[in-house]
Amino acid sequence: MGYLLVIAAGILQGAFILPMKSTKKWAWEDTWFVYASTGFLLWPWLFVLLTIPHPLSVLASTSLRSLLLVEVFGLGWGIGTVTFGLGVSRLGMALGFTIIIGLAATAGALIPMVVMAPEKLGQPQGLLTLASLALVLIGLGLGSWGGKLREPEQRSAGSPPQSSFAVGLAICIASGLLSSCANLGFTFGAEYVRRAMEQGAAESMAGNSLWAPLTLPLFICNAGYCVWLMIKNKTGGLLRMKGTSHYWALAALMGFMWIGGFALYAPGTRRLGSLGTSVGWAVMMSTMVITANILGFITGEWKGASRKAYSLAVAGLVFLILAIGVVGYANQL
Repeated sequence: MGYLLVIAAGILQGAFILPMKSTKKWAWEDTWFVYASTGFLLWPWLFVLLTIPHPLSVLASTSLRSLLLVEVFGLGWGIGTVTFGLGVSRLGMALGFTIIIGLAATAGALIPMVVMAPEKLGQPQGLLTLASLALVLIGLGLGSWGGKLREPEQRSAGSPPQSSFAVGLAICIASGLLSSCANLGFTFGAEYVRRAMEQGAAESMAGNSLWAPLTLPLFICNAGYCVWLMIKNKTGGLLRMKGTSHYWALAALMGFMWIGGFALYAPGTRRLGSLGTSVGWAVMMSTMVITANILGFITGEWKGASRKAYSLAVAGLVFLILAIGVVGYANQL
């Protein structure tokens, strides 16, 4: 059940940006503003009010250290999500997800293991987990190589030119490293979840008490950046453009899918044992990349690419699937 929940979380996380492909009359900052307002603020706090008894008591009983750690990691995650949107818009859904999530998977899985259970690094379970992270990096490298080949090939085939690969790659690398703060905040803010259960929250819902304060800095970073862009580019009026009222629902759906994935992730990791946050993070991140790549292929992001570029991307997915299998076997040890 733990693996099923984490894999379902990865599918939602990997597919959440798909509705953005249908909001083309809005600028990027318009869609991202509505998405951030719902996914980082509205839905998380609504989940808290509906599923957590006495949320203010949970907050008051949590130590200052946990509060500060959660907000600091939330801030890093917030900057990572801003660069995530920019990176994916430049490199495409398939390649952008591969680079960002590959790096986030490695850092987000390795750091909790080193801090929380360093003694397991030299044991079979830890060694196999490290091997799975190596497979993630190999998959990342193959996918990136295929994406780099794809760019000039698409241009020669008459497809719309992509933004500078080097700039997009740099943005995605920064986003991947910062996005690992999501799992670090969840790992080092576990006191929130314990306090929620002490106040009567169900174990399957207690994680919602953590996601709400953790995503608050995300809202501030993303909404603030989007407002600045709307003022700079004079695109705020697009939110009221005739014939785009359904865009609001699409962007809100993005937010719901995003936070829904994390709502499933929390109870899933609790069922995966002492290394649950390391194992669960690697599985969810790999599932996200697989989902995003499949959707990227379906929606034509690789149209015009050569057989070699396409084969490299598929090979990268194979390594990510192998990584999920290895980390799953490691956890059974």
